[in-house]
Amino acid sequence: MSQEMFERGLAIRKEVLGADYVEKALGAADDFNRDFQNLVTEYCWGAGWGRSALTRRDKSLLNLVMLGALNRSHEFKLHVKGALTNGCSREEIKDTLMQLAIYAGIPAGVEAFRLAREVFAEVDKA
Repeated sequence: MSQEMFERGLAIRKEVLGADYVEKALGAADDFNRDFQNLVTEYCWGAGWGRSALTRRDKSLLNLVMLGALNRSHEFKLHVKGALTNGCSREEIKDTLMQLAIYAGIPAGVEAFRLAREVFAEVDKA
């Protein structure tokens, strides 16, 4: 593992998802999943999110479509929060989810809209 790529990924992961969330995930790592957490930080966040051709905002919107299409509700909700952090408006998220529904199916769109509304309610409450 590249320590430099890990550190870059750690910084980006904290900026997008929030330091509390990331520190909790890494702090809860044990002998079974520690290597996986390190891989996620280095590979996804360092090597993937660390690239510069797409903005973080663009990557957030892409992630919402992919995670919604794959029906990964926990990660989807996490990335809705990340999209807001990365400057995506609710209108942009809505249009992204419309594209998801058209190309991945209405049931995926229904679930994505439901989950996004849950996140918006949590954010509005805080």
